[in-house]
Amino acid sequence: MGKPEIRVLSEADAADYWLVRLRGLREEPESFGSAYEESVDTPLEDVVRRLRASAGCFVLGTFAKHLVGTVGCHRKEGLKLRHKAMIWGMYVSPECRGRGLGRTLLTAAIARAREVAGLEQLLLQVGIANTAAFVLYRSLGFTVYGLEPGGLKIGARYYDEYLMMLELSDTVAGSAAVVSADESASFE
Repeated sequence: MGKPEIRVLSEADAADYWLVRLRGLREEPESFGSAYEESVDTPLEDVVRRLRASAGCFVLGTFAKHLVGTVGCHRKEGLKLRHKAMIWGMYVSPECRGRGLGRTLLTAAIARAREVAGLEQLLLQVGIANTAAFVLYRSLGFTVYGLEPGGLKIGARYYDEYLMMLELSDTVAGSAAVVSADESASFE
């Protein structure tokens, strides 16, 4: 297999992107916060709007003749949250897995996020049963900072999720929260 094409998806990719997205939601519901049933009737105009990239908000696609994988990045809004962005919608079609496409795709998303001024952290959530994704995220430097019990509920079944973070800047990575005894009393 030659080197895969990875690029920011544009409005022109909306229909192809949505087919891949819906496939992931339908076939692997425990891997996504969105539900197929809620997404299937989304108008294409809404999908087009979602693909309009801006600083810190983008969707990348990987192509092997056609679109086979996606990952999104959404920068949080507000002065106190703009230093963080969420990685979401990471998916590679099952028939294309095992070729390094997921690693290449996520590496490209991380590189693009590093170019965004003021962006210091990438966050993501992954089901604890999704070992392959967890191993990939760890190998690229993401660390677990928490666990959300019952993060997803599908029917009557709950799925726990790891909360993971990648520090994009040395400033945050080397910092530690310091709370005085007086301040900690207010949290009790």
